[in-house]
Amino acid sequence: MMDIAVTTPALLFPAITILFLAYSNRFLTIATRIREKHADFNKTHSPVAQKQIISFRRRISYIVAMEMLAVLGIISCIVSTGFIFYGFQYYGNVAFAISMLFIILSLLASIIELVFSTRALSIELEDMEKI
Repeated sequence: MMDIAVTTPALLFPAITILFLAYSNRFLTIATRIREKHADFNKTHSPVAQKQIISFRRRISYIVAMEMLAVLGIISCIVSTGFIFYGFQYYGNVAFAISMLFIILSLLASIIELVFSTRALSIELEDMEKI
C-alpha cells in the first residue's frame, strides 16, 4: 500500500464543502417544491400531486443519505489526517480509503436522486401535455 502525506486527506476538504453546498441547495429546493405541492394538493387533490408525493419521499431519503455519507466521509478524512499526523500511516491510509468510499457512495446517491428528480419532472410534463 502506498503511504500518503498528511496533506493528501486535506485535499478532500474543499471538495466536500462544495458537495455540502450542492446538497443543501437540493434539499432547500425540494422543501420549497413540497410546500408548493402541499398547497396545490389541498386545493385540487390532483392525482399528479399524489404521484409527486411518492417522488418527494424517495428524493428526500436519498438527499439525507447523500449528506450523511458525505459527513462520514469528512469524519473519516479527519481521522485519516490525525492518524498520519501522529505516525500511524497504515491506519491513516485505511481511514483515507474509507473516506473516499463514503464520498463515492454519496455521489452515487446523488446520481440516483437526480434520476428520481428527472422522473418527477416527467410527471409534471405529462400532466401539461394532456391539456
